Amino acid sequence: MTASQIAAVAETVADIGALLADTDRPCWIIRHENKVAATADESVAARAGVLAAVGPLTADRLGDSGFRAAHGVRAAYAAGAMANGIASPALVAAMSRAGYLGSYGAAGVSPSIVDSALAGLARDLGSKPFACNLIHSPSEPALERAIVDSCLRHGVRCVEASAFMALTPEVVRYRAAGLSLDAQGRVHVGHRVIAKVSRVEVAEVFLRPAPAALLRGLVAAGDLTAEQARLAESVPMADDLTAEADSGGHTDRRPLTVLLPELIAARDRVARTVPAAAAVRVGAAGGIGTPAATAAAFALGAAYVVTGSVNQATREADQSETTKMLLATADFADCAMAPSSDMFELGVQVQVLRRGTMFASRAHRLYDTYREYAGLHALPADLRADLEKTVFRRPLEDVWNDCVAFFTDRDPAQLVGAAEDPKRKMALIFRWYLGLSSGWSIRGEAERAADYQIWCGPAMGAFNSWAAGTYLAAPSNRNVADIADQLMTGAAYLTRIAQLRTAGVRLPAEIARFVPRPSEDR
Repeated sequence: MTASQIAAVAETVADIGALLADTDRPCWIIRHENKVAATADESVAARAGVLAAVGPLTADRLGDSGFRAAHGVRAAYAAGAMANGIASPALVAAMSRAGYLGSYGAAGVSPSIVDSALAGLARDLGSKPFACNLIHSPSEPALERAIVDSCLRHGVRCVEASAFMALTPEVVRYRAAGLSLDAQGRVHVGHRVIAKVSRVEVAEVFLRPAPAALLRGLVAAGDLTAEQARLAESVPMADDLTAEADSGGHTDRRPLTVLLPELIAARDRVARTVPAAAAVRVGAAGGIGTPAATAAAFALGAAYVVTGSVNQATREADQSETTKMLLATADFADCAMAPSSDMFELGVQVQVLRRGTMFASRAHRLYDTYREYAGLHALPADLRADLEKTVFRRPLEDVWNDCVAFFTDRDPAQLVGAAEDPKRKMALIFRWYLGLSSGWSIRGEAERAADYQIWCGPAMGAFNSWAAGTYLAAPSNRNVADIADQLMTGAAYLTRIAQLRTAGVRLPAEIARFVPRPSEDR
């Protein structure tokens, strides 16, 4: 039932809920014949005793209009990058065509495949918006340069910079290479940067212009012009900061209710000495998998929201059906932390699915072994044999031969370091398991099911609980743009409910829940 089918005064729970769900129209809570009722008719409200009211609030009004304008999207919502191409070109294109921003999961993907994916997206989407993930790769700096090269080659207008601990020449090169002066002499930002951060000290470097020393080095190397470097001195490194809370993959597991206000305060503090930082928007990511969580993020002051884990089980995600079914049965507590592949030596961890896989425990065992021993030569014979049998399932020397073949093509400098340091060689071998385990999950290799590395945050379990008993319970019905629609529409509805509650209106529990329904039923 829609609001247009309801009489001027709605008295039943179902009718009141339908009026509130029609977020295009205002809704007045009134006293009618000694009962609490609702109406969308202003003349009826004027004649009745108005208890409270809410104005129109459609999904496209949530968040910061500046985000929508800057990125050319209809809603302040983005599907964040999921590494190894899980956030696939198909997923990014589906989001873009629906008027949302999607970020291609370039991390962990070979440079040639990234280049091909970006070429296809640029060709197929034309002027429609999309982004590419630029992940900090301290162990393999050549990968950062390769991604930036591809972004520049194919005219990618936005990158989602993640896992950065400090600025690197490559993220500065991307940002500055898109700067120019418009006809009015103002700085035009051609390359948008969305920095995903979980620490204030990292946020601050993206709130400020690039350091002069980095800019001078890029000019000297021929990567920037002197004019681009000059303009970069007046522009913050990021247009948007995403507060990455308790998310899947790389995460510091910060509570969003603490992290988001802290980053907003940091932005405002920096803006007192760097006025341009005031325009940087702060969004929210991590733990967002339901309309209630989405509404809560906007209520905290988020300029936009970013989802991740919930998109991994969608039809467009490049993830195996086996893994999608595991994700669709996850509870919010079915997550664990495990050593990451790309920053293994630094002890950086990622959040992964625990149910149905032994990856987390085996990855921790490898990291503990790395910490304890100086190299493969120092491993006790029984430990080495057990690792070869239970984790690698092959001799470690065979694994090393694979590493040589891999890094010869991808980053030969890694092999030079391993030749000089036995511990470095051991790290590369251990990273072989950590790196391939996500690929086994993506491809659904049955013989390696116990070793699947599935990046996952608690939002996945919350989504499953919300979707239970509805059409979204089945992964085959999960489309990434439809999920965006459901979360944003539900957030707008629940925000109106919250406004009425703040005004003292007590509403039945069944009204205060947004149930996902296919678009043709809404």
